[in-house]
Amino acid sequence: MRRLFRQTTRVIDDMSLLFSMKPFGQFQRRSAAAIAVGLSVGLGLFAGPAQADQGFSRFIRDFWPTAQSAGISAQTYNAVFTEMKPDDDTLRLMNKQSEFVKPIWEYLDSAVSDTRVEKGREMLIQYEPVLRQIEARYGVDREAVLAIWGMETNYGGYMGRHNVIQALATLAYAAPRRKKFWRKELVTALGVVQAGHVRFEDMEGSWAGAMGHTQFMPSSWKAYAADYDGDGRRDIWTSVPDALASTASYLKKHGWQTGKTWGYEVKLPSGFNYHLADGDKTLTLGEWQRYGIRRSNGKSFPRPSDKGILVLPAGAAGPAFLMLRNFYVIKRYNNATAYALAVGHLADRIIGGGPLAGDWSREHLPLTRTETSELQALLNRRGFSVGKADGKIGPATRRGIRAYQQSRGLVPDGYASVVLLAHLKMGG
Repeated sequence: MRRLFRQTTRVIDDMSLLFSMKPFGQFQRRSAAAIAVGLSVGLGLFAGPAQADQGFSRFIRDFWPTAQSAGISAQTYNAVFTEMKPDDDTLRLMNKQSEFVKPIWEYLDSAVSDTRVEKGREMLIQYEPVLRQIEARYGVDREAVLAIWGMETNYGGYMGRHNVIQALATLAYAAPRRKKFWRKELVTALGVVQAGHVRFEDMEGSWAGAMGHTQFMPSSWKAYAADYDGDGRRDIWTSVPDALASTASYLKKHGWQTGKTWGYEVKLPSGFNYHLADGDKTLTLGEWQRYGIRRSNGKSFPRPSDKGILVLPAGAAGPAFLMLRNFYVIKRYNNATAYALAVGHLADRIIGGGPLAGDWSREHLPLTRTETSELQALLNRRGFSVGKADGKIGPATRRGIRAYQQSRGLVPDGYASVVLLAHLKMGG
């Protein structure tokens, strides 16, 4: 089969050359491409083995014009897709709908473990010259770059065990949603291989197509990846300097503020107005101080003119934070509060910071989507309108929770937990 493939690609290349010559025009060139595709399909090069999913084989065959129009050659396409089958693990994970919600304190216990902190400190020493140059080149603090590397792949310890193109082809073929997105990522990934940045067989990543040491999607790689060592390749798979520089490039282009932190853990005064903790109100740190908010470690804010947003990830029963601009830049990497908090906290720990000062009240577990729907239905029945009971917590649900809490003499923090649900179910 491989010998047949090599012979066929030579025929295709020769035909493309022939029909690109004058006096043949655009019609003849299109005909040449059609003949080339027909030849490949006729020889079964785009199809998988007999036992493979026939629908997947048809998808690969039918996707060729899309790839070709994006500049992917027949040689690249055949080399990648010959005998490919769907990724069974991607199919399984794509269809997995877990109701389990990990509490933020469990997430942080794992993400910012002592082992990960110590490894980060070792990497800080090992890659000091590279990190110093990256910091100077991009203006992104080295500990933030290291923390993302640690969060994404445990400093390269586990980059995923899926071939990215196989996973993306599986999603583009079988995913029930976002097919346009998956197909765009697939074409981009093919272009990465064709340009020689990584060998197809070395293109490791997650089941959803995130790639390399710092887990870039192909489109993010295309827009932000960096060639730190100047070898003409943006290699986030085998070159740690390229991967770290790519992460710094991404953060810088999304607005990273050089030399500034991601946020501060803070203490709230007795009788604090929790309506200010809606996640939207932006004030300077000096203005927040006038509401009685202080840093947990007792130190003053180094730049009172910096602006921040008050965030309570687990409501009044957990630690509170004033989040600055860089926190929201981290969220551009992964749009989850728990993730960005973990990155920021890990970055602080790597350069010598201590654990969080506040305790999590671990009985205040977050709700599953089913439980959230139940909570919303109960609030609606009690006259605290939150709109449709869809299992999603948005501004309307938080307003309804606060109104209910206030009416019952509870702290109006707007946080949905199993404790709150139990209170509602008991008729409180």
